[in-house]
Amino acid sequence: MKVSFLPEKALLLGDTLVIADLHVGFEESMVREGHYVPRLLDELISSLQGLLGREKPKRLIIDGDLKHSFVPFRREMRELRAFFEGISGLVDEIILVRGNHDVGVSWIRGLGVEVVDSLEMGGWKLVHGHKLEEGERFIIGHEHPAIRLRDEVGATIKVPAFLAGEELIVLPAFSPWAYGNDVTREIVSPFLRKFDTSKLRVLVPLEGEILDFGELGSLLDALRRVSSV
Repeated sequence: MKVSFLPEKALLLGDTLVIADLHVGFEESMVREGHYVPRLLDELISSLQGLLGREKPKRLIIDGDLKHSFVPFRREMRELRAFFEGISGLVDEIILVRGNHDVGVSWIRGLGVEVVDSLEMGGWKLVHGHKLEEGERFIIGHEHPAIRLRDEVGATIKVPAFLAGEELIVLPAFSPWAYGNDVTREIVSPFLRKFDTSKLRVLVPLEGEILDFGELGSLLDALRRVSSV
């Protein structure tokens, strides 16, 4: 089954679109902690609408962490309902592979969303990635992989990235709020401790294209050489 990496931080697996880590309700969680952040739910819905309209997949898989808060609350439920209403009719089937943030989501089955703990498709096993699973080839989220880019004057920016190998693909977070975990400095998911991450290719979706930064091990070596100069 053909695998295509899309600049919109999504993956095409045959006629299935795969995204991960939407974290709907993040803004409300921040407000409850006393922080103000602009609401980006409309932007999240709009970007997915455009992607579904362009690619026209038969199936949408959300590979974990559809929602953000570990404690379900009413505002979050309203936002989840608005999210699924926003993409209604654009895809025939929606499946949520449950992530560690996805507590109290069984009710979305009433919106026509299938909820599972894992899913096998095209020789890949889709799990969220917060705990190890039995299998050989995996597509996961959870890590929110990113790297830092530095320009000629020393300014840095963190950008999301795919990590891609023959046995493991790690999706960047689809959420506009998830700035990502710099995988050149730290690893979070137990899957990335199990597999040889040095051979994973770092693919950065940037300005409408996918930039190939080569293997993570080679990138780490280059960064060490630069820092020692």
